[in-house]
Amino acid sequence: MKTRTARWYRGTLVALGTIAAITLGLVWPVLARGEAWQSAKWTAWPGVLGAHPSTADTLAWATRAAWCGAIGLALLAVPYAVWRMTLGADARVPRLGLPTLAPLMVGPRGWRTPLRDFPGILRGAALVLAVLALGRPQSVLRGENLEEKGIDIVLVLDLSGSMAAVMDAPANDLVPGLGARAAHRPTRIDVAKDVLIDFVRRRKTDRIGAVVFAKQAFVLSPPTLDYALIASLVSRIELGVIDSSKTAIGDAVGTAVARMRRSSARSKAVVLLTDGDSNEGVISPEYSAHLAQKEGVRVYTVQIGNGDDVDVQTGTDLFGQPVYARKRFPVNPELLRSMSHETGGEAFIATDKSGLENSMHSILDHLEKTKFESEASTMEDLFPFLLVPAVVLLALEALARLALVRRFP
Repeated sequence: MKTRTARWYRGTLVALGTIAAITLGLVWPVLARGEAWQSAKWTAWPGVLGAHPSTADTLAWATRAAWCGAIGLALLAVPYAVWRMTLGADARVPRLGLPTLAPLMVGPRGWRTPLRDFPGILRGAALVLAVLALGRPQSVLRGENLEEKGIDIVLVLDLSGSMAAVMDAPANDLVPGLGARAAHRPTRIDVAKDVLIDFVRRRKTDRIGAVVFAKQAFVLSPPTLDYALIASLVSRIELGVIDSSKTAIGDAVGTAVARMRRSSARSKAVVLLTDGDSNEGVISPEYSAHLAQKEGVRVYTVQIGNGDDVDVQTGTDLFGQPVYARKRFPVNPELLRSMSHETGGEAFIATDKSGLENSMHSILDHLEKTKFESEASTMEDLFPFLLVPAVVLLALEALARLALVRRFP
């Protein structure tokens, strides 16, 4: 009976000591970020301790719920770990049978004996703090409303066969070939891709989409703020992926306008890059301009080339070098000018890369930007304030085992 009472007394001291160690470990986090803990979000624990479940897909929610369950089980295992390292450790200590314990009971004891549970208490407190750190608490350092400006833009790129023409490049200015394709002089499509990628990467708050066309029009991407995606898609464009025998300008502009019908932006624009005349399509260019004007979309046209004779690669010679021939492709600047003027846009003509770049920058200068509010905030991770005390407690436990309560079998 006396032994059982002593064990209960010792167990109570262990529990209180663990709570005291946890409290001591929380002193520094509270002093360092006192008010931040009141509004902290435990991002790894959905639905508990102030966390807000993500509205993403079901798989992501299930993953976070499983992680929450694992952390909960770890917390429940802490009492067992403390017991095993304190009261439970007595059962694993080697024993020596004696006929009587009376002399030992009345004999002197060292001052370290009451501290034999100290390492287990420190280990338990460290585990609790480490598990709490796994919840990844975060605090909002700064929240403010920022007034930004943005427009919706759809880039429309011509992929007809005429885009294979060399664009104002000397014979020794070559673009490295990929795979079986030999090095070649930069073509209109090469220059257009470079300019468009640079145009996209310079944007900050504009939603940008892309449409490609030749005999038919296809949506490459709807308007998005993912500029890396748009740049990647544009960089992969190659001639020949769609039927390049015709040029359907009306279908291309109509497709771009359709992608912005539900846009709430006050400024919407279609930027058309083409080097030919419309000779195909279900929708006429004039009617597509009418649709754009009705939807409040401005059409900005950039005519690549001026209709003069240009070099076009027709093949390669015996040494794998490109062979060029002079060709002429018809253009219709009057059509492009009428489409842009009807919708309130502008028409440009570019015969080289610098002219194309200047045209794209001039288009942005003409656009009226839409103001919208967005909330910006800076998040601070608070888990280091829990992890550091946990590491300190583990270090103290190791020192205590080595110098304070070292056991000799």
